[in-house]
Amino acid sequence: MQLEITGHHLEVTDSMNNYVREKAERLKRHFDQVMKIHFILEVQKQNHKAEATFHVNGNHFFADAIADDMYAAIDALTDKLDRQIVKHKEKIKDHHRQEAVQLAAITEETVD
Repeated sequence: MQLEITGHHLEVTDSMNNYVREKAERLKRHFDQVMKIHFILEVQKQNHKAEATFHVNGNHFFADAIADDMYAAIDALTDKLDRQIVKHKEKIKDHHRQEAVQLAAITEETVD
């Protein structure tokens, strides 16, 4: 997994860097085909903005979050990405599961 963290109008400290890496590991736990994650941390007047582009095999996800605190923005961002990943993962599994259920029903009918 390739992880890139950049800051706009902000110096990314070691603690922020470690915090983002911990959150990225949480995302990787749900979907292990992660190719690249690019986090952009930004300060706009009083608001702290975190955005990320998430690349998996065949798809790209984007999310952003704004909060009064950078760590809260990172938390909200990873929650949004987590929901997107889980939804994507369910779409992949549900598509093939219907075929397996139908095939199992057909084989049970022929056996009886």
